[in-house]
Amino acid sequence: MENPWQLFLDSLGPIALAGVTVTVPLALLSFALGLVIAILVALMRISVNPIVSGVARFYISVIRGTPMLVQLFVIFYGLPSIGVTLDPWPSAVIALSLNVGGYAAEVVRAAILSVPKGQWEAAYTVGMNRTRTLTRVILPQAARVSVPPLSNTFISLVKDTSLASLILVTELFKVAQQVAAATLEFMVVYLAAALVYWVICLVLSFGQSALERRLDRHVAR
Repeated sequence: MENPWQLFLDSLGPIALAGVTVTVPLALLSFALGLVIAILVALMRISVNPIVSGVARFYISVIRGTPMLVQLFVIFYGLPSIGVTLDPWPSAVIALSLNVGGYAAEVVRAAILSVPKGQWEAAYTVGMNRTRTLTRVILPQAARVSVPPLSNTFISLVKDTSLASLILVTELFKVAQQVAAATLEFMVVYLAAALVYWVICLVLSFGQSALERRLDRHVAR
């Protein structure tokens, strides 16, 4: 029987490799797509058109009212019943992106609404239309406000990628499961996986703090 400490060290390599090559890229891609969805849904949410706003409300309600695991299963196992079959990786990206979009949309909406109305009026005064005001005046200011909650969303997403192991994506947790099944040392291997997740999230937290400090330099005191 292999020494538990040695097994712990031996497990770190393949688990960390899966984290760097699969988990982090999966989280980055899903977050990027989810952020695009979130911005579009947030703009729909504040639209004066009740139909557009209603569609955004419905989307957010569905995403926030159903577990991510169910969303993953609907896309990967459910869609084939209507003739749409997707591989594990794109299924995971779609499900994670839609989930991020639903949660981050409210963050983006709140950040947009936090910008004083005077900014809109000042932009209109110098001849900007609504689109240019949004892209050049409002969204840049809203971005600084939304960094902390969006960073937290991203860190949570990194951990939520573990659910992708249930639809056959060989990410960090899936590799840990394979190692644990081969060695039958579940506690040791899963502690190694927990350590890798913790280190990844710790690095992201440091990155978040650095980004916030950088953005604060441009804020008038």
